[in-house]
Amino acid sequence: MSSVLNVLLPIFALILVGYLCRRTNRLGPTAASEINRMVVWLCLPALLFTATATATWEQIWHPGFVLAFTGSTLAMFVLTLLLRWRKAGHFADASIDALSASYANTGYIGIPLCVMVLGNNGLEPALIASLLVVCVLFGLALVCIEIGLQAEARVHRIVLKVLLALAKNPLVVSPVLGALWAWGGAPLPGALAKFLGLLGAATTPCALISLGLFLAAKQQGPRTGTTLLVLIKLVLHPLLTWLLVFRLFPLPPLWANSALLLSALPTGTGPFMLAEYYKREASVVSSTILISTIGSLATLSLCLWYING
Repeated sequence: MSSVLNVLLPIFALILVGYLCRRTNRLGPTAASEINRMVVWLCLPALLFTATATATWEQIWHPGFVLAFTGSTLAMFVLTLLLRWRKAGHFADASIDALSASYANTGYIGIPLCVMVLGNNGLEPALIASLLVVCVLFGLALVCIEIGLQAEARVHRIVLKVLLALAKNPLVVSPVLGALWAWGGAPLPGALAKFLGLLGAATTPCALISLGLFLAAKQQGPRTGTTLLVLIKLVLHPLLTWLLVFRLFPLPPLWANSALLLSALPTGTGPFMLAEYYKREASVVSSTILISTIGSLATLSLCLWYING
């Protein structure tokens, strides 16, 4: 148990620091947005670019992991979409709820957690999972929301919007550019590697503090539907992933353990930002982020106990 706490406490301590700084007004109401903007546009892209630019195709391409993690994630999305569509009555709102129940916080918590638990090799599965969440899951949610909001549902316009949104996302562009650099075969120049390393090293503390600031600013009481979304994210998602990677299609230990940890992560901030962007009701989403982040201390501890056992 002490090893579990040693892994998780530094991560949650950074979240708590951000939370307390906002609640005591040491950092202002725009701090979460500005720090998050720095992480999204500078720190995390630098980390993702470096990871892909220095990786080989053999390191990144692991079809078993991709299929297992994507399959369990999309299963949670579709299940929640069907359940919430019948309850909410609006396809766009149900799509945002479905994203909340399946959108693992791979960038802010997943990457540092996998590196701390599994060493530097843990960065590769966390990177792949981040790309799957950002590209596949987020893109699918955008399509569903646009379908729900547009009565005419013109397919070519929806596809264009999704492609434009992804093309502007630095978390998509940076690893693609890194992959192109790796494909060219040239090593990173020393100065550039140092610059990217300094930026990338700031990803973990800044991202986790930003998350704490966000949770403090968006604190809500439990809302109708929140419990269901949290249970799907923290219980059903890792259970299905465990079944896939340890029983049905066993993966090598590193990749199986990574898939389990990444699926047990709490909901990331992406669904809330999407709800705000489309001017949809965001109270359920913000409550889900807050409660799942707190609850993940238990689920991640169980996963770490299982891995170490």
